[in-house]
Amino acid sequence: MNFFDYETPIIDENFDTLFENKNIKIQRIVSSNIDTPKEFLQKENEWVILLKGEAEIEMNNKKYNIKKGEYIFIPSNTPHKLLKTKEGTLWLAIHFI
Repeated sequence: MNFFDYETPIIDENFDTLFENKNIKIQRIVSSNIDTPKEFLQKENEWVILLKGEAEIEMNNKKYNIKKGEYIFIPSNTPHKLLKTKEGTLWLAIHFI
């Protein structure tokens, strides 16, 4: 399996789980051009790195403009919004307890 073998969705995002057990889930996320905010609230911690593209996230009333190579940690039970992404944005997300 090749991490970079994917198609960009026409709308929204594709979530592919690459590995999962009781303590950790690793996902590849591919985003289309998103400009309508999407709200998230997860039970797990999330560490995410942007491997391609650009995104804007709002968390704790602060906006983060994330570019290729940058990462962010989102603590469990922390509401956050994905405000926008550039078409073809590629993420590696690690969810853990």
